[in-house]
Amino acid sequence: MNNTRPTAAVEPTNTTIFTMAQAPEHPSKWAVTKSAPMPDAVTRLLDTVPDWFGQPESNAEYINDARSMETWSVLGDDGTVIGLALTAQHFPQSLEIHLMVVESAYHGQGIGTALIKAIEADAKRNGAKLLEVKTLAASHPDAHYARTRHFYEKMGFVPLEETDLWGEDTPCLIMVKPLI
Repeated sequence: MNNTRPTAAVEPTNTTIFTMAQAPEHPSKWAVTKSAPMPDAVTRLLDTVPDWFGQPESNAEYINDARSMETWSVLGDDGTVIGLALTAQHFPQSLEIHLMVVESAYHGQGIGTALIKAIEADAKRNGAKLLEVKTLAASHPDAHYARTRHFYEKMGFVPLEETDLWGEDTPCLIMVKPLI
């Protein structure tokens, strides 16, 4: 279940915003682009990670959200989208990473890190002071989401609150990262 307020339609830029060469502490070849909406890419990517995104109703919401939310993408050597994030700016001071998904075959290769760094750099440039992400809380015993929480912690996010936003059986952990 998604509890994100609707955002205005995004004007696509298809412009490379950030390359990992700009972050020497994380050398990588991945270029991140602020892209046109990509609901078909979201559909394909979600299908590659059923251990994380295995609820058809939630996936349908993410695919629908991909039609209007700001989209960030990483392309593979063949031009296929291999990583993608959707963001929502509810207030000028903060930005939510609404969805981040990396094709399963590319996990652990720096794509998620590149996406976070690009979103963070753009958010700072635009005056945001806080990044937010929601994920499955540790009170739910899921090894895949334990990896997800570890990734976000490694990226500087800290737990803020656990809530039943997604229902009693799906505890939501809100994590934040200060940008100042």
